[in-house]
Amino acid sequence: MYNAHGGLRQDPGGAPEWPAEAGNDGLGGQEVRVLLSTYGSRGDVEPMVALAVALRDLGAEAQVCAPPEEEFTELLARVGMTLVPAGPSARELMRQVQVEGQPSDFPRLAAEMLAAQFEAVTAAAEGSDAIVASGITPAAAAARSVADQLGIRYEYATYCPVWLRSPHHRPLGLPGWPIPPEETDNTVLWDLQAEGLDTVFGPPIKNHRASTGLPPVDDVGDHVFTDHPWLASDPTLGPWVQPADLDVVQTGAWTLPDERRLPADVEAFLDDGPPPVYVGFGSIPMRAAEDVARDVIEAVRAQGRRVLVSGGWAELGVIDQGEDCLAVGEMNHQALFGRTAAVIHHGGAGTTTTAARAGAPQVVVPQIGDQPYWAGRVAELGIGAAHDGPTLTSESLSAALKTALDPETGARAAAVAGTIQTDGAAVAAKLLVDGSR
Repeated sequence: MYNAHGGLRQDPGGAPEWPAEAGNDGLGGQEVRVLLSTYGSRGDVEPMVALAVALRDLGAEAQVCAPPEEEFTELLARVGMTLVPAGPSARELMRQVQVEGQPSDFPRLAAEMLAAQFEAVTAAAEGSDAIVASGITPAAAAARSVADQLGIRYEYATYCPVWLRSPHHRPLGLPGWPIPPEETDNTVLWDLQAEGLDTVFGPPIKNHRASTGLPPVDDVGDHVFTDHPWLASDPTLGPWVQPADLDVVQTGAWTLPDERRLPADVEAFLDDGPPPVYVGFGSIPMRAAEDVARDVIEAVRAQGRRVLVSGGWAELGVIDQGEDCLAVGEMNHQALFGRTAAVIHHGGAGTTTTAARAGAPQVVVPQIGDQPYWAGRVAELGIGAAHDGPTLTSESLSAALKTALDPETGARAAAVAGTIQTDGAAVAAKLLVDGSR
C-alpha cells in the first residue's frame, strides 16, 4: 500500500493490491472498471459522482451505486451516467431519524441494509477491478464483503476527518452506543467506539459473511474503514492532523463541476437588489419546518437583507408574499453562492466547501453527524459563524448572521477562498487508475 508520502507498505488481510509495475491504467493495458458504492444523503452521493466523472476523464469505466432517490437519478443523468439503485429510500430513513427519532430496531435495520446493499453491489460489481465505498457502516461493510468475495481492491472514503480514529478529536458515537460526555481522553473514547462498532454491527456482519461463505472479522472498524482510508476533504477546511495511527490519504474534496445556468427567476431576483442571504438545510428534514422558515426569514430581515429560501428535504418555504423573499429549488450552488451576502446552512461537507470556495461568509446551524465539526471549522477560520446547537430562534440566528455579515468576516472568507483546492476527485481517480494509494 502506498501511504501519503509515497512509501510502500503491505496491507495485512486486505483486498489484493494492484501490481506496482502496472501502466497508467493500473492493469497493464486493460481498461480499469470501478464501482463506487454509497448510501446516504446528497452529500454522500454527489462526491461519488464527481469521482466517477474524473475516472471517466482518465479513460476508466465507473458506476455509482446509491439510494433510489429521483434526485440522484437526475444527478447521474446530468453527467451521462445511470444510477445503480440500492437499498431503501435514504430520504425516508433520514426523515424517520430526524423527525420521529432514532429507530429502536436499529440492529434489524442494519442487517436488512447490509443484505440489500450486498445484493445490489454484487450484481453491479461484476467485471470490476475495484470498489470504493462511503456512507453508513452497513452499506460500506456490504461493499467490503463484495470486494473480498471477488478478490478485488477495496477503498473506503470519508468526507470529514471526524469519522476517522484520531487522538485529536472525539468520535461521534453510534445508535444505542453514545459517547460518555465525562470522558476526555480521546484514545479511550475511540476504544469505546471500536467496541460499539463490534456490538452494534458485528452480529449482522458476521452472520451475513457466514451466509456468503466469507470468513468472520474480528474488528468491524478495521474491516470496514481499513487502516488506510481516503479523506476527501479540503486540507484547509478539514485537515488531517498528525501524528495519528491511521495511514490516511487526503485527496482533497471531490467536487462535481456544475455548468448549469441559474433559473430565470433567481437571476431576476439577484439583479433586482443587493446580494441576498441564501438559506438551505440540504438533505436534512426538520421538525416544525414552517416555524423554522419563519424564524430564518425574520432573522435575515432583522439584518436588513433579502433572502433566498431553498426547500430541500426540510421543505422550507416563504412565509408571506414579501418581495424580499424568493423560494427556490435545487440549483447550481457554485454559480449562486458567490453572488450572495452570506449562506446559512446545516454544515454538510459539500455545502461548506462550496460556500468557502465561493468566498461567501457562512452561518452553520449544525444538526447531526459531522456538521458540528464543520461549524467549528468555519468559526475557527473566521469565515463565518457557528450557531450554538441545532435549534434556532430568529434572535439567535440574527446574532450569528450579524457576525457573518461583518466586513472583516467577508474579507477573511474571500482570502480563504483562494486556498480551496478543486482537484480532489482527479487526485483520487489517478490513484485508482495508476493502482497506487
